[in-house]
Amino acid sequence: MSSTNTDALSRDEVYDILSNGRRRFVIYLLREEGEPIPLSELSDRVAAWENDLPVEELTDQQIKRVYVSLYQTHIPKLEESGIVEYDKESGLVSLTSNVSSLDAYLPEEDRREIPWQAIYLGLAVVGLVVYGVATMAAGTIPQTTLNVVGLLVFAAFGAVVAAQYLYERSRG
Repeated sequence: MSSTNTDALSRDEVYDILSNGRRRFVIYLLREEGEPIPLSELSDRVAAWENDLPVEELTDQQIKRVYVSLYQTHIPKLEESGIVEYDKESGLVSLTSNVSSLDAYLPEEDRREIPWQAIYLGLAVVGLVVYGVATMAAGTIPQTTLNVVGLLVFAAFGAVVAAQYLYERSRG
């Protein structure tokens, strides 16, 4: 494949690309930055990640080993698959739109999750406040209104449960 190829990658190609931690981390860094990054900076940051050290504490050998590996192996592989573009003149590495073909294969933690716990907690707090207010005003609010309020809180919980069920089911 050439770097201009925007065809969907096969499952085997995706697994091959994502089989290496350096390539995954390069993709992650480029996504986080949202703009091209010089290969030298990518090398620094990958070396820091691999050695669990700040960039300033890396040795020249640690950086050079990663730079050579990225330059000779990983960036060309990512470029060949159409995931990144590498401008040899400027030294900049950037993602292409073809990177979206990897999304279905990335770990769940890389995806945005709906904070179901926070939704349930918020609903419970609102329900308790409504119940507290209703209890304090029990003599001034008709029992029918209190029943309707209770039913609405119960229905809200049911709606959130149904929404979570449908969301989880749609994700496979």
